[in-house]
Amino acid sequence: MIVVATEDFEVYHDIVAELRDRGVAFTTREPGDDFPDRTRVVIRAAGEDDPLPADVEPVVAAAGSARHAVAEAVSILRGEEGRTIVGVDPGPRPGIAVLAGGTVLAAFQVPLADAPDPLVRIGDGARLQGAQLVNDLDDRTVELVDETGTTPYLGTGARGMGDVLAAVNIARRSGEITASRDVEPTAGELQRIKDRSREASENDRTIDEGLARRVAAGELTVGEALAAHRGDDEE
Repeated sequence: MIVVATEDFEVYHDIVAELRDRGVAFTTREPGDDFPDRTRVVIRAAGEDDPLPADVEPVVAAAGSARHAVAEAVSILRGEEGRTIVGVDPGPRPGIAVLAGGTVLAAFQVPLADAPDPLVRIGDGARLQGAQLVNDLDDRTVELVDETGTTPYLGTGARGMGDVLAAVNIARRSGEITASRDVEPTAGELQRIKDRSREASENDRTIDEGLARRVAAGELTVGEALAAHRGDDEE
């Protein structure tokens, strides 16, 4: 169990809010109070050094660093029981969730962070972007997950959170281990890439199918494909 025991109101508020956001079970005590029998980690502010039982680990938190402190506390609590799992909802703006022992450590839309021996679970939707992610993570253990039903309905004002919550659900669903994924782009996918190139072009130009295929494979960005297209025309 995690116990929050601090007289620093700002630290207390930040830590409790972060624990609740992540769905982590915890309780609170005043510094110096007795701890529950199952206490494994105590989170407190710097300078609060009341003696702790021998089997209880302290985590020192500062205002503004609640995420780091909670991540450390959860890591201690889980020990070797919970492997780090990264769930990815692929797409132009991937949703990413990091779990340990079933607890959500983080959920965001940023590049994958380093973690010791993570298991990466990637949804099987957004075929082209998903294939690029699988192939770029050839040094990681990757599972391809059926993402059917992983994206929840969200009301207005929650833009972008659907991808993040889908990533959490993907991280919780087992898939098939895969080392690489070869995807043949469909005519519709190639046309959408061509349309994107025309929209990005200053002169309403459209790349050809060969360049579109290279964009689909992740070899080129749309901007690089447009530059190559202009170079071919100038020769």
